Amino acid sequence: MCRKVAVAKLTGQHEIEMWGDGEQTRSFLYIDDCLEGIYRLMRSDYVLPLNIGSDRMVTINQLTNIVADIAGIKITVKHIPGPLGVRGRNSDNTRLREVFKWEPQLTLEQGLKCTYTWIEKRVAQKLAVEQK
Repeated sequence: MCRKVAVAKLTGQHEIEMWGDGEQTRSFLYIDDCLEGIYRLMRSDYVLPLNIGSDRMVTINQLTNIVADIAGIKITVKHIPGPLGVRGRNSDNTRLREVFKWEPQLTLEQGLKCTYTWIEKRVAQKLAVEQK
């Protein structure tokens, strides 16, 4: 989604396509928190299954709006037919908090801001090369 929004921003064409109605839900975890969780698990004696994820669930429409806000643009979403995957997916971090007295620290918005900034730079570089 960050790439689609970056392209929309940098080309001035503020419409993106999205498969389905955008109401499918997901949770997203920034890589730094993922690595910290894995590091804690690897250094422990814990051997049972354990989720390392975010327990904040958002729709893909909400995700798109968050990314557009970070990019500083208004976008129009054109919903098109395509694969949706499961309708909802989320992480239950109860055991993670109980076992490690820890949970992911970065908010979705903080992680997306870092991710979007990185992706927008790469998209800008690619578009510059294509325009030559």
